[in-house]
Amino acid sequence: VQLQASGGGLVQAGGFLRLSCVASGGTLSMYDVMWFRQAPGKERESVAASSWRDVSTYYAGSMQGRFTTSRDNAKNTVYLQMNKLKSEDTAVYYCAAKTRLMTTYDYWGQGTEVTVSS
Repeated sequence: VQLQASGGGLVQAGGFLRLSCVASGGTLSMYDVMWFRQAPGKERESVAASSWRDVSTYYAGSMQGRFTTSRDNAKNTVYLQMNKLKSEDTAVYYCAAKTRLMTTYDYWGQGTEVTVSS
């Protein structure tokens, strides 16, 4: 499966963005999908995830209540809705996928850059 992330941009603190992760070459509903981010000079961290068939979701602590991940299976797309953005959310965001039998996220999209100005 190939993934393409988009939707990043420049936004003021307190604003919102919706990132999209579109899949081709596979049915994304059959994959676990996780959003990661990497800020300049920092290690990559997980942001949010949804399991295959959207059975469950996960959010990293600081994203709880602000970020929501969802799926549109008809569009083979996973979204990351990011609200109440903070300057510390500035990073390159990536989507990644794995089948339920895989132990690591081996399918990656290119990053989309999010910049939050204070």
